Amino acid sequence: MEDTKRKLTVSVCMATYNGKKFIDQQLDSILNQLQATDELIISDDHSSDGTWELLQNYQTNDPRIKLFQNPQQGIRTNVENAILHSQNEIIFLSDQDDVWQPEKVATIVTLFTQQPRTQVIISDLVIVDDQLKPLEASYQKFRRTRSGFWPNLLRSSYIGAGMAFRAELKKMILPIPEKVPMHDMWIGLLADRQKKVQFIAAPLVLYRRHALNASEIATTSSRWQQFKWRFHAYQEVRKREREFRKNS
Repeated sequence: MEDTKRKLTVSVCMATYNGKKFIDQQLDSILNQLQATDELIISDDHSSDGTWELLQNYQTNDPRIKLFQNPQQGIRTNVENAILHSQNEIIFLSDQDDVWQPEKVATIVTLFTQQPRTQVIISDLVIVDDQLKPLEASYQKFRRTRSGFWPNLLRSSYIGAGMAFRAELKKMILPIPEKVPMHDMWIGLLADRQKKVQFIAAPLVLYRRHALNASEIATTSSRWQQFKWRFHAYQEVRKREREFRKNS
């Protein structure tokens, strides 16, 4: 239900690719929580299964939906394109195949309102199968989530499906470097260098795990590849910090 007391505006950023099978459930679960001043930004990576046409039908009936095509290809640039077009104060990242709990937006925005120094909030998730049957009650317990920059550089707990951040962080996030393995790790590391990331135990997303998940790519790569990604991620974070200090 719409939270009529909320003052901060919300942009939900979703990157899509051939997600027609499940995306309507996710769209409905998000739109039911958004106010008239909020927006759902969707960047599509040249889907060929009817996803784009489905999104256009939704947009016809809801002006809060804003559609864009990824000018390049790949999940990194697709997410970047969605974030780039966001215009509101709090940015939520969204997978195309999950389902949000009804209280997700209100819970996260309330925390941002109460904690003005916090830049990133990451909620817990319920891991479910294709039919939304629970497999693990807590993603954080399953992954043994830990806070802090160094633990997450070595083994990232930052999960985009549960992530929201303040729009002011965009100027540091964008563009997302090519050598960074995943966008959520990049966002989390940048904010955690300033100790402004908060993990919360509330399971606010039903997180589908299946063969189509793009987020599986980083976790199934070789140890050597993961080491190189983390080394490059650290270098890119330090580089972006220097650039940001120089230009600010």
